Amino acid sequence: MLDSRVRPFVDIATGYIGRQFAQFGLTANMITLIGAGFGILAFCAIATGYYGFGLAMIVLNRLFDGIDGAVARHFGATDLGGYLDIVADFIFYSIIPLGFAIATPEHALAATVLIFSFVGTGSSFLAFAIMAEKNNISTDIRGKKSIYYLGGLTEGTETIAVLIIMCIWPQFFHIFAYSFALLCGVTTVSRIYWAYECFGGKSEKEI
Repeated sequence: MLDSRVRPFVDIATGYIGRQFAQFGLTANMITLIGAGFGILAFCAIATGYYGFGLAMIVLNRLFDGIDGAVARHFGATDLGGYLDIVADFIFYSIIPLGFAIATPEHALAATVLIFSFVGTGSSFLAFAIMAEKNNISTDIRGKKSIYYLGGLTEGTETIAVLIIMCIWPQFFHIFAYSFALLCGVTTVSRIYWAYECFGGKSEKEI
């Protein structure tokens, strides 16, 4: 919901840093992998109860997720780069709740529900992108992307915000997890509805 609003400010910051990295010869794929490494460190920190360090690693992971796009625009985006970026994102979004479940087993059910809700938003997002590609539908409202980015009530900005809040108040993880999972459910249903509106009236031959 907020991604399109914060994107211009994020692009300014990541664009500048990305240009500096590009001058040192770092490729977008390298930066994606470095960012993924920060995500793994975030998981390890949270799983062992070091929530402050985990929060810092989450911020670095998301920062590098923006920088890799800026570097890709400098060198030229590639299909492999877009693929790695998406895979790294979805692994990150599932591994952080897992870290909370390991740190506090009594919150495991809440973490499972949250990951389940992420599967819903992720699958509805990717499936729409596939159909949009087949129908030559594109948008750059959230910046230049490798695939169509369908919005919703819970996008990247909201997800990162809630993960940070969880690190600040881990004792209330279950409350945040169930609440955000509900919002993710609304996003999934709305995306399915949008897909029906866009593709429902077309026959198999038309698609």
